[in-house]
Amino acid sequence: MAINVVGAGLAGSEAAWQIARRGHPVKLWEMRPVKQTPAHETDRFAELVCSNSFGSDAEATAPGLLKQEIRRLGSIVLETAYEARVPAGCALAVDRHIFAQRITEKISQHPLITIVREECKSIPEGITVIATGPLTSDSLTTVLRRMTKSENLHFYDAAAPIVDGSTVDETAGFWGARYDRGDPDYFNCPLNKEEYEAFWEALVNAELAPINEEIEGDLSVFEGCMPIEVLAKRGKDALRYGPFRPVGLKDAEGKRPYAVLQLRKENTQATLFNLVGCQTRLKWGEQKRVFRMIPALRDAEFVRYGVMHRNTFVNSPKVLHPTFQMRDYANVFLAGQLTGVEGYMESTASGLLAGINAWRLTNGLKPLVLPEDTVLGALAKYICTADPKGFQPMNANFGVLPPLPERIRDKQARKAAYVERSLKSLENYLSQVGED
Repeated sequence: MAINVVGAGLAGSEAAWQIARRGHPVKLWEMRPVKQTPAHETDRFAELVCSNSFGSDAEATAPGLLKQEIRRLGSIVLETAYEARVPAGCALAVDRHIFAQRITEKISQHPLITIVREECKSIPEGITVIATGPLTSDSLTTVLRRMTKSENLHFYDAAAPIVDGSTVDETAGFWGARYDRGDPDYFNCPLNKEEYEAFWEALVNAELAPINEEIEGDLSVFEGCMPIEVLAKRGKDALRYGPFRPVGLKDAEGKRPYAVLQLRKENTQATLFNLVGCQTRLKWGEQKRVFRMIPALRDAEFVRYGVMHRNTFVNSPKVLHPTFQMRDYANVFLAGQLTGVEGYMESTASGLLAGINAWRLTNGLKPLVLPEDTVLGALAKYICTADPKGFQPMNANFGVLPPLPERIRDKQARKAAYVERSLKSLENYLSQVGED
């Protein structure tokens, strides 16, 4: 009997691949294009919505370590991300169209994966991985709400605008990376004090787009994807200490600007740029008016405006085991942002582990609980053991790992020790459980 995977985003695509590569048939459900979401634009698998960046690729960082772990476990998403990579300094960013197209081709062409293009409105029979992501349909949300005995299954996040690179005024900015680390892959749009304060004033007073939800007055916004206008309202300098911080950047004259908006390449041709940190809920006309106050963007053409949309996740400390199995439904696994992991790679990693464990359960093997001194193991443990009161998503960071046995004062040496311990622990564990 085929294992069901519901949702062909990052987590679902990864889960389906892990099951199929182990020789078991998969039925992969994806409702697009029969039923679209407010944020997606295509019917491709693993379509990236909010950003084209998978975070830091540096080895001595928690996101970089997570990538090393899932590379060791054979991640198809990570492999394809490197194939579709675009320059972004130390970050792993991709051409989102090439990336989604290649994932779709690989998944669709696998002989053991059957694609079902329709909305899944209930939990299928048999072992199932639910990876419907932040935009789970209303029908399935209702089912999950009943299964989890929870009324709190959503928060909101936002996506940043994208502009046509040919319409950016390169004479009003400069290419560079913070502290000159790595290649100068970001285009920096500087603002002096007068320009910044005028931009800030316009931003905090701009008109917001309405949200078609009855509970609009009680929005819960995850800090890691906060709309820029919400952050700006915390104080005039909030952006200068956040996404517009000029620290580590110098213009052509060797001077640090008062504030800087960074643009990140969206595709390999560098014809599209993402406004880094500018996820927003402003009305589209307001986005054009406000962001064009930045000198380098005065004539910018917007190819995609920022949007705000509902994200769905469960209260994992009450619902999940660190195997990503539901506590009350042993044949059902959850994966991706639905579980409360935050970030593209984190979602991918949870789908990978859920897929492996669905296959192991089907074949009478004990599901994996990865060591807590690995990033993936620590994330799985965190979302299942955190305080359920006010539970919020978590991304990859060294803070979720257990302390090192000896205190290391040097920051880089400490990070290197975390990496060495994690990779060694993962290798030993996989050899013990027969996942070599």
